[in-house]
Amino acid sequence: MQHVLDVRDLAVSFFTYAGEVQAVRGVSWYLDSHETIAIVGESGCGKSVTIQTVMGLLQSPPGRVKAGSVLFDGREMLGLPARELRQMQGNRMSMIFQDPLSYLNPTMRVGEQIAESYILHNHVSRAEARQKVLDMMRLISFPEPERNMYVYPHQLSGGQRQRIMVAMALICGPEVLFADEPTTALDVTIQAQIIELMNELKEKVHTSIVLITHDLGVVANMAQRIYVMYAGQIVERGSARDIFYRPRHPYTWGLLASVPRLDQKQRRNFTFIPGTPPDLLSPPKGCAFAARCPYAMAACASFDPEEAAFEGDGHYARCFLYHKGAEAMLQKAQKERGIEA
Repeated sequence: MQHVLDVRDLAVSFFTYAGEVQAVRGVSWYLDSHETIAIVGESGCGKSVTIQTVMGLLQSPPGRVKAGSVLFDGREMLGLPARELRQMQGNRMSMIFQDPLSYLNPTMRVGEQIAESYILHNHVSRAEARQKVLDMMRLISFPEPERNMYVYPHQLSGGQRQRIMVAMALICGPEVLFADEPTTALDVTIQAQIIELMNELKEKVHTSIVLITHDLGVVANMAQRIYVMYAGQIVERGSARDIFYRPRHPYTWGLLASVPRLDQKQRRNFTFIPGTPPDLLSPPKGCAFAARCPYAMAACASFDPEEAAFEGDGHYARCFLYHKGAEAMLQKAQKERGIEA
C-alpha cells in the first residue's frame, strides 16, 4: 500500500561555528489518506525541523539533509527543483505555523492574505478569489466575513488569527496539512474550538493532518497514531490507544505522568522528567534518554537499542528494557508504574 507521505531514515544537521548539530537522526514515519498523526516531544527534539524539511522550508545553509528519503504520493521530494517545490507548497501540502501574529503580514488585510496562495496556484481573478475567501471564512465559522475580511491581523483576537491561519492553509484544498503547535498561547476554551474546527475541516476538505505538539491533550482528541520523539529520534510509535493506555518507553511514561490528572482523588506532587535533553552537538553514544532514565542499565550508555515490537497496531519502542536479560529491571519498572506485564 502506498502512503500519502512516507519519510524514511531522515537525518538533518545544522552546521554552525560551534560544530554539527544533529537535529534529526534517522527518523521514519508515514501518513495515510484522511488520517491524522501526531509527533510529540519536548522542545528541541527535532519535530519542527523534520516538518520543515518535508515541506522544503529547511534553511540551507546552515541546515543540510544528510540522509533519507521523503516520498509524497510515491514521488521523491528531497532534491526537487525549487520551481516544482513552490508549486506544491501551499497547494498540495500546506502548513499552519506556530505563532500567527508573527507569521501574518501586519500591513495586509486578512482577506488578501487568505487569497494570496489561491490566486498564485489557480490563476483566478480578484473577484473569484474574493468569493473563495468568503466561502472559506464561512467554512471556518468566522463572524461577519464580509466585513472582517478587510481588517488587519492586530484587530483580531488570538483565536481569530489562528482561524485565519487555518483558512490560509486549507483554501487550496491540500492533500496534507502540517499543524505546528496550532494551539500555542491560546486559552483552553479557544484551544478546544480550534481542535474541533480542524477535525471538522479534515472531513470537509478531505485532507490528512500531521500534528506537531507537546500537548498530549491536543493529541488525544485528534490523532489516530502517535510518534514520540526525543533527541532527534523516534523512541516509541503506535496507535493513540497504545500510547495512552499501554505506553512502553520510559520517556513516554514521563510525558504522560507530567500531565495533570483530574480523575485522581488523592492529591500528588507535580511530576516532571529530571535532567535536560542531551546536547546534539555531541549526541550520546547509546540511548539518548539514558542519563534521565530511572531504569537505565549499563548497556544503555554504550549501545543504541533496537526497536522492540508489542501487541497493538504497529506498536514499537526503542528500549533495552524489552531485550533479553533485562527481565528483572522490566519487572521493577512495571511494578513502580503499575503497568501490567
